[in-house]
Amino acid sequence: MRRRDARPEGTGTAGSVAARHGEAADGTPRHMKAPKGLPLWLKIVTGVLSLTLVAGVAFAAFWFIRLQNNITKAPLSAGETRDSGEALANDKSDRLQILILGSDTRDGKNADYGSTEDSTGYGHSDVMMLLDISADNKRVSVMSFPRDLLVDVPQCTDRTNNQTFPARSGVMINEAMAEAGIGCAVDTVNKLTGLEIDHFMMADFNAVKELSKAIGGVNVCVSDPVFDPDSRLRLPKGDSMVEGEQALAFLRTRHAFGDGGDLGRIKGQQAFLSSLTRKLKDEGTLGNPQRLLQIADVVTQNLTVDEGLASVPSLLTIGGRLKDIDVSKVAFVAVPTQAAAVDPNRLELIEPQASQLFAALRADLDLTNPGATSSPAATESPAPQPTATTPVAPAYNKAIQPVAVANGSGVATRAQEIMAVLTGNGFTQAVSYLANPVDQTVVYYGTGFADVAADVATLYGIPAAQVQEAPGVAGVQLYVGTDFGTGTAYGAASVPSDVVNQTASDAVCQQVNPLYIDQ
Repeated sequence: MRRRDARPEGTGTAGSVAARHGEAADGTPRHMKAPKGLPLWLKIVTGVLSLTLVAGVAFAAFWFIRLQNNITKAPLSAGETRDSGEALANDKSDRLQILILGSDTRDGKNADYGSTEDSTGYGHSDVMMLLDISADNKRVSVMSFPRDLLVDVPQCTDRTNNQTFPARSGVMINEAMAEAGIGCAVDTVNKLTGLEIDHFMMADFNAVKELSKAIGGVNVCVSDPVFDPDSRLRLPKGDSMVEGEQALAFLRTRHAFGDGGDLGRIKGQQAFLSSLTRKLKDEGTLGNPQRLLQIADVVTQNLTVDEGLASVPSLLTIGGRLKDIDVSKVAFVAVPTQAAAVDPNRLELIEPQASQLFAALRADLDLTNPGATSSPAATESPAPQPTATTPVAPAYNKAIQPVAVANGSGVATRAQEIMAVLTGNGFTQAVSYLANPVDQTVVYYGTGFADVAADVATLYGIPAAQVQEAPGVAGVQLYVGTDFGTGTAYGAASVPSDVVNQTASDAVCQQVNPLYIDQ
């Protein structure tokens, strides 16, 4: 029998001391002892890599969950949903149109800027811009809508309670979302422009303050020292770095710039965004994961987006598409407006300039290239042309044909461009005059001038359905409508001249309203 105090074999002096101190018999600490067949350095490297991988996964999961929980979402539309057969845009590769909204809600952190009575329902859109990213990521257009612009709002349904609000006419565009939510603002812009918006992003006052802090401020410029007690903007003459309250004040000021109207504020907002774009580009922020996480955290805490954009990967996809764009191809434009006939304190679209701009956007033209033209829309056949099987009409002398251009386009100088085509093609006796504006271009002709009318229509690509006999016309009359406001090819969209206020490569100093110069 073994004695009760007998020691197991191998636990004599040296072995027992090593065991008590957690060492192997050779004196190596047990936790440093490599498995048989594996070098110690390999085990250390493997352990470090495993620890790094686990930490990386945990870090990514933490930020993904944090950012995802920050996001607030709302329906994209307050009207009829898109046709189920219509394919949605691919956020990674398709052209994208995103409506950017600034809410004037005054609850929570926004209570310092007024009472809740100042903002009813879902609030008003203090800022409304349409961000248009080309499919090849080489161009971005940012089109601003003045908040005082009078528009027609379609019928909208609040998706939270299914309450439907009737269509309205002559309503300020910033009121579109007050009753039925952001989707109604999206539907209103779609109706106004003929576009199909893919996403929206809406931020509140606090978002501007926190974002400007996160990037270390934005450089802005004013022509004179300025003080606006309403927005609390106060800056010295020249360049200033603004963040927090002063960044918000610069964007909100309504009276301090230009003539004190909304158009002056839009130019200030565009200058701010231009400077912001240059800073993000120069500092490589969009390619810096650490900075991106910080900015994304700030933005998502103060952001409402549509369901299609309500995920961290979707938001990062948009950021990734913007990081390599040439700043000279980021164009800031404003919808062409004038004082409204019904109220000089409100604005209305200027036609045909507004329709020309919307047509250029629908055609996906480069707004930084004035005069760029798309191919004519092939919705109807142009005037018929003689063929080998069609009898050819007798020739006539173009130089003596009575052709007149009635300029009903709404653009006083439009007839000059139209006339140049006629005279350049032999109709040297053509004349022009101003006429009442009409919506559609038509070629009218009197008895015996059908062949001349067909040739005139062909010069401009005017469809045969818009060539009509009119016995009261002596010869041929080309009545130019607002649908033919630019170019010489009917149905082709073209970029109006001077449509771009500035690009992101331009550093523009805001002209201070003399009434708000800080003495």
